[in-house]
Amino acid sequence: MMTPLALGVLAGAVLSGTSLLYATLGETLVERSGIVNLGLEGVLLMGASVGFTVTAVTGNPWIGLAAAALTGGLANALFGWLVVLRKANQLASGLAMMFFGFGLSALVGAPHVGAVIVGLPKWRPAWLAALPWVSASTLFNYDLLTWLALPVALLVWWVLFKTRWGLGVRAVGESPGAAYASGRNPAVLQFQALGFGGVLAGLAGAHLSLSLTLTWAEYMTAGRGFIAIALVIFSKWNPLRAVAGALLFGGAEALQLQLQARGSLISPFILDMMPYVLTLLVLLAWGGSRRLAAPAGLGRTFFGSE
Repeated sequence: MMTPLALGVLAGAVLSGTSLLYATLGETLVERSGIVNLGLEGVLLMGASVGFTVTAVTGNPWIGLAAAALTGGLANALFGWLVVLRKANQLASGLAMMFFGFGLSALVGAPHVGAVIVGLPKWRPAWLAALPWVSASTLFNYDLLTWLALPVALLVWWVLFKTRWGLGVRAVGESPGAAYASGRNPAVLQFQALGFGGVLAGLAGAHLSLSLTLTWAEYMTAGRGFIAIALVIFSKWNPLRAVAGALLFGGAEALQLQLQARGSLISPFILDMMPYVLTLLVLLAWGGSRRLAAPAGLGRTFFGSE
């Protein structure tokens, strides 16, 4: 039998980790194609803002979810135009996209601060709800995005490692010159990876505002985009390992919330730092080995297809 604290942390880890997992999966696809998108934080904010705004206007969270996914895809398409077609520096362009996302999300969401919406409906199988230790908590009472998180991770892994398209994406990420010489178009594959990655990032942002918080506030992502980038390193660019990473970071966030709710004597500022301290520890622990796992062409600009 699990304690109430353990149940709360586990339930919160799954719910908080869902948005992190979708963002990490999207960034994994993008980085496997050789592109680093430091603007992921801005994409998450745009997805959260547009998803919440459309839901508040239409009263339908599914339309809001679709709008957030489309917004994420378009944002990454703009980023792709900068770094793939215009050959702009990826790091500088990513930072520019991040600040663009900050401003656009604040502008779009400003009229709806404090609005009340009906978020994504939650569902729990009847046979699980019948268990006393489950019914007394929010465990397994999740929205559709949360239930689909693991299947989506499996799908992304299968697409990357078991399909010809995934092989092409990985080839471009390792050596765009060799991929181009073999008849593949690196620009097309990178745009496709950016599009799919943007859709996943938009869904991640929408999950924050339509399921986790049911509200909109400026900068509500609180660095989740950067945590997702760290999770890509933690998972060694493998979608399945990203599941464990998302649960770990989601659990850290859930634990600090549970401790604060129970009146822990630990300073709330220290508790708020927990997920970010964990991010630093992950980067320290995996900093050396990431060179062996990262795509060889990551962050490099390719001119051969011109």
